[in-house]
Amino acid sequence: MKILAIGRNYTEHIAELNNEVPDEPVIFFKPDTAILRKNEPFYYPDYSQDIHHEVELILRISREGKNVDKKFASKYYDAIGLGIDFTARDLQAKAKAKGLPWTLAKGFNGSAPVSDWLPVNEFADLQNINFRLDVNGETRQKGNSKMMLNTFDDIIAYISRFITLKQGDIIFTGTPEGVGPVQIDDRLEGYVEEKKLLDFEIK
Repeated sequence: MKILAIGRNYTEHIAELNNEVPDEPVIFFKPDTAILRKNEPFYYPDYSQDIHHEVELILRISREGKNVDKKFASKYYDAIGLGIDFTARDLQAKAKAKGLPWTLAKGFNGSAPVSDWLPVNEFADLQNINFRLDVNGETRQKGNSKMMLNTFDDIIAYISRFITLKQGDIIFTGTPEGVGPVQIDDRLEGYVEEKKLLDFEIK
């Protein structure tokens, strides 16, 4: 099982970080040791002083796929959930300044809280899914899948050209604007439409 993630998939998030709009999807990995399930608390690590939340819709891969044509891509994921791509922004900035990979900034232990899954057939339109993240009762991020530069099917088709997808893999599909730091004792609640799928604390 692997976690693949898409960077820079929402225009306003690209702008808030002063990044360039990519010509192709930006892909990075998180290891399976990054996963937090069942609303386990996130323990703030001692090697960063600037951990940011990035809420994202996530896909569960349901069958093996290689070189998947976009028109068949919807057959390769069967459920949608919510995840947080925790990012050590200080480690990321240091790596970017040297032209180095973001691996430590994105893949550290516990950096990928994931929710339970909702079957895709529960959604009337996969390109019109609302989601949000509240921190201490205040909405910090709001997004809709129609705002993505690359759709779910675009992402499946693109990644599978290079990396074979396997059943159980998870894809983080990108974050909307509003990313920001978390602090110890913060409570994070994540919603898809009005269903609360994440509810955990920073320790």
